[in-house]
This record gives sequence, structure tokens and C-alpha cells, in this order.
Amino acid sequence: MIQIAHIETPFKTKFGVPRQAGLTEYEARVVFEPEFRVAEAVRGIEEFDYLWLIWQFHLAERKEWSPTVRPPRLGGNKRVGVFATRSPFRPNPIGLSCVRLLRVEPGPVLVVQGADLVDGTPIYDIKPYLSYADSHPEARSGFAQSAPPAALSVADPEGLTDALPADLCNALCQSLSQDPRPHYQEDPDRIYAMLFDRWEVRFRVADGTATIISVKKC
Repeated sequence: MIQIAHIETPFKTKFGVPRQAGLTEYEARVVFEPEFRVAEAVRGIEEFDYLWLIWQFHLAERKEWSPTVRPPRLGGNKRVGVFATRSPFRPNPIGLSCVRLLRVEPGPVLVVQGADLVDGTPIYDIKPYLSYADSHPEARSGFAQSAPPAALSVADPEGLTDALPADLCNALCQSLSQDPRPHYQEDPDRIYAMLFDRWEVRFRVADGTATIISVKKC
């Protein structure tokens, strides 16, 4: 397959990336590779509210294929079939995300909302979302029947996020509220570091609250 684009997001590493698309409101940019920077290729795309992105789990550690995985949604303790999950550890590391199209900028560049991708993720295809064919609200969703509630409240007692633009501040708080920690880590004294846009954010989690303890520009 040929990479047609890559995405620009605030998430510089896997840690902190939303676990599913549509759970955050930050803006991301789909930037086409030089060969595909042709305005005619996206003609009419602004008539669609949502798009499907087909992309690669390029940072997933390659390991031997396993027929079962442990979804974080099940606490990492129960195994289910890999094809019954959206785990990145698949025979082919291909991801699928539905994002909202906000606007088309010159380039062309697609500005989207709700992406669950690491900055720089390769994109292999873009398709319009069709509500009559792609939406099935009555469908069963197995162990993920509904969107997970915010797992944590977020505290910034010293106003450290005031240095961030408002949209990034909101996106950061949304990400932290979803609890980016691995499911097995519960140490209230542990300090976690997250690279977010041009900032290194450190926080601690205790009693259901993620407390931001430092925000440093990288």
C-alpha cells in the first residue's frame, strides 16, 4: 500500500492517546504527501461531516501473532479474540477511525476533530462516512456497549495549564480524564510524564483525580 498522508496531532507518543476516536475535541490536521497534494482529489469532501481514516499502527511493537488479546476495557485480565477487539497488536497493524471534518484548508489539508492517532501516523486511505450505511445505533457492541465515562477528574491547583492555548488545555484535560495509565498501575505516588504538543506534562493519580504537577515546554 502507498501512504497518502500523515496526521498532525498533539500526541507525540502512544501514552495519552485517546483509546477510541471521537472522545476528544482537539483539532488535528491530515496533511497529504507531495504526490497526493492535489485539490481535485478532495473536491466535494466538505459536503460530508465525518470521514473514515485508514491508517497504520506504526509504533505498535511487533510480536508474534496471537489469536487472543487483553483489552484495557476489560481491565486487562480477560482474553478475547483479537478480531473481536481494536487492539493494535494484529496480524496486519491497520487502524480505522471515524473523525469529524471541520474544514478544508489550502494544500489541501483536512482539519478534523476526534482523532485517536499519534502525531505522524501514516494514513493509507480516506473515505466519507455515510450515515445511512455506516450508522447502526441499535447494534450490539459486545464488551464496549457504550462510551466509557470519564475515569478521572483533573486538578490543576497551581494553574500550570494556563500557559497552554485554550484548545490544547481542553484537549489535555479530556485526555487525562480518560486515565491514560496502563490498567495495572495504581501507585498513587508514581509520577507520569506525557508529551503533549510542545509540552511535557507530569501528573499523579490518587483517589480518582489526576493532579497536574508540572507543565514544561519542550
